Amino acid sequence: MHYVYILQSERNGRYYIGQTNSLDRRVQQHNDGRVKATKYMRPWVLVYREEYAEGTEARQRERWLKAQKSRLLLEHLIRQGAP
Repeated sequence: MHYVYILQSERNGRYYIGQTNSLDRRVQQHNDGRVKATKYMRPWVLVYREEYAEGTEARQRERWLKAQKSRLLLEHLIRQGAP
């Protein structure tokens, strides 16, 4: 199983979009400071996830979400379906 996920920083409310095949491990890496892009906005909370059978589908969805650059879209997704 592959996942697209959205994290929210408890420090400043910002969102981070990612994809992985091991959701628990990846969230832990973000919170341990092992991800350069998110290191300084810890702690992170998982606020949304989508499951995909194939990694290519998850990567395409991640790229699409990031390309939208829309906080409103992310908040709509989060309201529609919690993790």
